[in-house]
Amino acid sequence: MKAADILFQADNVSATCINQFRADFPILNLKVGDKPLVYLDNAASSQMPQFVIDRLVRYQTTQHANIHRAVHHLSEIATHEYEFARQKLQHFINAREEREVIFTSGTTDAINLVMHGYGRKFIQKGNEIILTRLEHHSNIVPWQMLAEEKEAVIRVVPINDSGELLVEEYEKLFNENTRFVALTHVSNALGTINPIKEMIAFAHQRGVPVLIDGAQAAAHLAIDVQALDCDFYTFSAHKLCGPTGIGILYGKAGHLEAMQPFKGGGDMISSVTFEKTTYNTLPYKFEAGTPPIAAAIGFGAAIDYLSNIGLDKIARYEHELLTYATERLSVIPGVKIVGNSVSKVAVISFTMDGIHPHDVGTLLNQEGIAVRTGHHCAQPIMQRFNIPATSRASFAFYNTQDEVDALIEGIQIVKKVFLS
Repeated sequence: MKAADILFQADNVSATCINQFRADFPILNLKVGDKPLVYLDNAASSQMPQFVIDRLVRYQTTQHANIHRAVHHLSEIATHEYEFARQKLQHFINAREEREVIFTSGTTDAINLVMHGYGRKFIQKGNEIILTRLEHHSNIVPWQMLAEEKEAVIRVVPINDSGELLVEEYEKLFNENTRFVALTHVSNALGTINPIKEMIAFAHQRGVPVLIDGAQAAAHLAIDVQALDCDFYTFSAHKLCGPTGIGILYGKAGHLEAMQPFKGGGDMISSVTFEKTTYNTLPYKFEAGTPPIAAAIGFGAAIDYLSNIGLDKIARYEHELLTYATERLSVIPGVKIVGNSVSKVAVISFTMDGIHPHDVGTLLNQEGIAVRTGHHCAQPIMQRFNIPATSRASFAFYNTQDEVDALIEGIQIVKKVFLS
């Protein structure tokens, strides 16, 4: 049975839907040389459907103006569309209030906002911050910078050989000095889905707030921040079929109210004198300057597109694609999958005996296959497995089993070139 059949059988929808989805993405028609593009680098950035492209064009050609600071027709339209995008994101993650959704330039920016706005105000000398071995560098480096400045301490949750967090070790790290937890929902390098709801609850029992890096989760799993009870949640549009340069920070209103602004400038103020500046209300307190208006509106369109399909359907289909790809890769001699968690999104990192991942990626590219090679901004994971890098195939709902087969054929070609 094809994976597309499994996606739609519960709803009695034709398997041709997968081809209809692919038709929504003009870039998938490209060729690399004389080879059809097989795009398996979705964990880095997903592709953009025509629906989102058209929305961006419509904004730029009929609605473009600066927001919040005029009463003319175009400005009012642009302001409405920008704020409407915020409302869409509020509903997408089930935030309690619209003002809890802050537009940022992406996940990295959002984490840095929390580090500066919350961490620099509330973390003191000797306090401890808990991270995990699975973190992207963007959820490590800001906290290291804070720890160095404040003379705080970083504690790290280890992982097992399957790339899963050792939750019992996480619980042991808590003590009277623990002040903050920052952890990823899904590992970008391995695909591991972490048990964040339980980890958040454990931290809250001890009065410790938790930030969740959702960059790799939001495109694949339904997110409900109220059910998770997380204090902060972040993700970027470009991993959800949207534009680059835009993301969000969700924060509980109480935390956001207590935080100091990260950036100063226009729109984040209520009044300014040389004696004192009064900050604006949420969410504008954290949105200094002219925002990426077009990108925010495109983000809203991407949310519309994905919501119309349904995150549950996407997750079901991608899981079947992951299972198929894992089974096929696992039987190739000399290929080792790194990270075999029982709970994963459709990401497979692998190594090939005697062949550097960069060489794997280069030869696969000659076959039209796009994978990511390197440490994936997750060097502590590579250090844990004593490897310099991996090749990573990451799938989306517009990928097919035929494309998995093309990947397998490409890997066989790589083996033939280097090992024959």
